Amino acid sequence: MRKGIKNWGPPLLLIAPTIIILGIFVYGLIAANIQVSTTNRHSLTPATEFVGIDNYIQLLTEDRFLHSLLNLAVFTVVFIAGTMIFGFIWAWMLDKGVNAEGIFRSVYLFPMAISFVASGVVWRWLLNSAEGDRASGLNRIFESMGLGALQNSWWNEPVWGMAAIAMPAIWQLSGYIMALFLAGFRGIPEELREAARMDGASEWKLYRYVVFPQLSPVALSALIIVSHMSLKVFDLIMSITKSIYQTEVPATYMWVTLTSNDYAKSATIATILLVLASVLIIPYLIYTNRSEKETR
Repeated sequence: MRKGIKNWGPPLLLIAPTIIILGIFVYGLIAANIQVSTTNRHSLTPATEFVGIDNYIQLLTEDRFLHSLLNLAVFTVVFIAGTMIFGFIWAWMLDKGVNAEGIFRSVYLFPMAISFVASGVVWRWLLNSAEGDRASGLNRIFESMGLGALQNSWWNEPVWGMAAIAMPAIWQLSGYIMALFLAGFRGIPEELREAARMDGASEWKLYRYVVFPQLSPVALSALIIVSHMSLKVFDLIMSITKSIYQTEVPATYMWVTLTSNDYAKSATIATILLVLASVLIIPYLIYTNRSEKETR
């Protein structure tokens, strides 16, 4: 027993500050947020009553919140599809071999160095909804190229305007997904590809039975990362649209309720977002933990 304590003592002392900080500022604040969401604190005055799940029931039956969830779903689908497709294509092109690969990698990864706020300001101009002679941004480019039929209101369109909001997010994160896929491509031993070709496998069969299975862990990690980022999108939307109703998502709606001092409602929205994120993250952690045990 003493030997076990002696062995575990120094490591525990080393990580004790981290455990304490996480316990207070992460899990402690999560617990405090959940506690507020079960009260009637809808103003600056302290809570006077425990209401249980009433706030959750009211929120999940509220048209505005359901609208924000629909917007989030549209944004998430377009964002995931765009980043995964473009990231994979760029990684595949670089893996096939191109001249000045370092330059291309830098160009693709450069948007990641820009904050969502900065890119949102630029994309707010690019996605300006004015059409015809008053057009600017992309609409102006279409007009000058004789493609006026492609002009549209972009993010002013209800619900589907979220697809336009996803465009800057795709532009900014596709390079990161490209880097993940490229690392996956480069991690596949060349001997596997050569063996498949020696067995008479076509290029499609090579990718279908050799490359794609090797890339599945990378694809899953990329999918989880992008999905998690889509759930908490806030600064990009606030920079482009200032959180108007057409482009409202749960994160921006939470900010609106918080600024109006409805603490119970904002805490309820935050808890729902936490649950949505957990639905994605926890199964992934279980899967990776099982995979690591199987490879040992």
